[in-house]
Amino acid sequence: MDIIITGQQAWDVEIGSNCKNIALEFSKQHRVLYVNSALDRATLFRSSSDPKIVKRQEVIKKKRDGLEKIQENLWVLYPDQITESINWIPSDAIFSFFNKRNNKTFADSIRRSADKLGFRDIIHFNDNDMFRSFYLKDLLQPKLSIYYSRDYMRAVDYWKKHGDLLEPQLIAKSDICVANSTYLADYCRKFNPNSFYVGQGCDLEIFLEGSKTSEPDDMRNVPRPRIGYVGALQSIRLDMDLLQHIAATRPDWNIILVGPEDNAFLASTLHQLPNVKFTGSRDISDLPAYINSFDVCINPQLLNKVTIGNYPRKIDEYLAVGKPVVATRTDAMSVFAEHVYLGKTKEDYISLIAQALSENSEARVAARREFASSHTWENSVAEIYKAIDLSGSGRTH
Repeated sequence: MDIIITGQQAWDVEIGSNCKNIALEFSKQHRVLYVNSALDRATLFRSSSDPKIVKRQEVIKKKRDGLEKIQENLWVLYPDQITESINWIPSDAIFSFFNKRNNKTFADSIRRSADKLGFRDIIHFNDNDMFRSFYLKDLLQPKLSIYYSRDYMRAVDYWKKHGDLLEPQLIAKSDICVANSTYLADYCRKFNPNSFYVGQGCDLEIFLEGSKTSEPDDMRNVPRPRIGYVGALQSIRLDMDLLQHIAATRPDWNIILVGPEDNAFLASTLHQLPNVKFTGSRDISDLPAYINSFDVCINPQLLNKVTIGNYPRKIDEYLAVGKPVVATRTDAMSVFAEHVYLGKTKEDYISLIAQALSENSEARVAARREFASSHTWENSVAEIYKAIDLSGSGRTH
């Protein structure tokens, strides 16, 4: 297959990206063109001195080629045309008019590069890009169009503004939809019956080796039991009241929070509790050692539209190290039910953490690690291939 990927995250983004991992897995068997979003005028105005924006300007000014070969079968495109910043437009009709014009500009850059590479009978894989890629099925006329849902974007104000209208339409007109959580697969199925849960891949190699790591220096004097969380501390996603309740109810437990804090966390009374420790940001290479130093790992997430459908990759990271995990029960967490203690209330968390502390065993550790190790990008992309096969596009691998 010749696969064109458009999406939310650029190839040169620093953070991890589902779509980049999927592109790398696709490229093991097929030719892939990974398309960064076109530079928009507002971003150019705000960040003109950013090296990444400078690079995009050079492509637009024809000072450098926007098509880069990353490895065998994989190219990245930096589009050579600028698009207008239009999300501020209040009218859906006016927004759609200018959005179609932006899409045409975007499609023109894509088509020229695809032709240069000799791509034919393309498959278009759209990673949650509901605006910039809305018309690409019409403009590129792919053999198959796939919409990939990995976040409930309409819960975020920026996407909700026009996404409430456009995303359901885009899901409906795509040939198939694939999603990384059962919740999002069910959401897509409301608009398109050809919607499939394909699971989530994770880069777990360093976590699977986590049981061999040495204890971090700042953990050595922290008494056990240690109840730990690793990840960004964001008040829109995590339940600070729940953390406060755990710490206050069980002062003999030490709560360890590893990750950068948003303003709400920085100002929270959690900092005043003697059995709550904030480590601040840590490099990803250090995270397995922190997880290994915990007795129980937690994911105390809030239940809201932003979180309810998300696949929590940190759960796989916890399980890969072999640690018992207590997490908030959601539809997306149903796939973990056999290996994770799931609760809904503050009281649930207290009793489940106590249970997890009391019944850990080598057999449970091994089962958790084996389960987590099955969540690979190879397996997730294999499910995408199955969905493509079911669409009637023929064998793909």
